[in-house]
Amino acid sequence: MRKKISLFAITTLCLLLLSSCGIPVPADKMDYVGEWRAPGMYLLIMADGSVKYKRIKKGFTKSIEAPLKRFNGDDFIVGIGSFKTTFRVDKRPYRDNGRWKMVVDSVTLIRVNDLRKQTSI
Repeated sequence: MRKKISLFAITTLCLLLLSSCGIPVPADKMDYVGEWRAPGMYLLIMADGSVKYKRIKKGFTKSIEAPLKRFNGDDFIVGIGSFKTTFRVDKRPYRDNGRWKMVVDSVTLIRVNDLRKQTSI
């Protein structure tokens, strides 16, 4: 009986780890990579697909640190297993007066650190 429980636990853990794997940022989306900021919002996207996000709005803080799951058009999905968050990209990364900007969830972010050549912090 113990062997069955251990095998079940190991199998479940392996499936959980496999489902939590993210993807690296695709070559055609490399402009998304970097450290982005706006008042009350922070977004870090690494080339290896690691994502860190924090937003303070109306006294509440929402944050997530998880791998990139996929892109859906310009939007991107971040999460582990069935727990995921979709970031609505209203305007994909663009240059404006020499600065990179992107509009996510109606917030204009400015890239303060270009990390397109880095894979981890």
